[in-house]
Amino acid sequence: MYGVRQNTSNSLPYFSKAKIHRQCHIINIIRAAYLFNIQFLKFYFCFLNLNSMFYSFKGFIPVVHPSAFVHPLAAVTGNVVIGKDVYIGPGAALRGDWGGIVIEDGCNVQESCTIHMFPGVTVLLKEAAHIGHGAIIHGATIGRNVMVGMNAVIMDEVEIGDESIIGAMSFINANTKIPPRSLVVGNPGKIIKPVTDEMIAWKTKGTRLYQALPKDCYDSLRECQPLSEMPANRPSQELLYETWNKIKGE
Repeated sequence: MYGVRQNTSNSLPYFSKAKIHRQCHIINIIRAAYLFNIQFLKFYFCFLNLNSMFYSFKGFIPVVHPSAFVHPLAAVTGNVVIGKDVYIGPGAALRGDWGGIVIEDGCNVQESCTIHMFPGVTVLLKEAAHIGHGAIIHGATIGRNVMVGMNAVIMDEVEIGDESIIGAMSFINANTKIPPRSLVVGNPGKIIKPVTDEMIAWKTKGTRLYQALPKDCYDSLRECQPLSEMPANRPSQELLYETWNKIKGE
């Protein structure tokens, strides 16, 4: 009754075979989805791992001093050497695939910066070089305690002299040699005056703040979920710049 054939043999009812087939199909779909999600989760957690954005290239493995902080969302590839107390921000791309990159002690390479070169060239950032958000360094040498402003572009074979300041959004043509203590702005970049003692003192203190940032990141930077509302016990804003106040007061 109800469409069920009389079972005159050991075979299953006809509707049961179809049902089993559909159930097996559904199970296979669920299993495939499960395995896909497992692989996705493996990729996701690998992506979040602190070392997940380091890549070897043709036998070259990046070398990073233990005191340096490279954000998990920065990509560091190949022949790259990073010194102590260096900060590399999220979105930065350091490509040592065609040549080398040497970042000496106390430098910072901020968010969304790119460092690259033509084949056979080594990019050098000397001690305490300060590379602002979004800047591009391509095959250049950046002198000691230099500041490269936000979104500036420094082209191939450029040499920036020690303690110079390159203004935001400046473009420095290939093969340009900038003397020490020069203030450079514009596209193409032009020297407009010498860097004063007051300017370099201000720059040096700003760089010292970034030199303290790697330790702060190791001590307190944690992945989290955002809150849906403001908590009553939220810390005061002053906590975020107490390091800066200490540096300014010295």
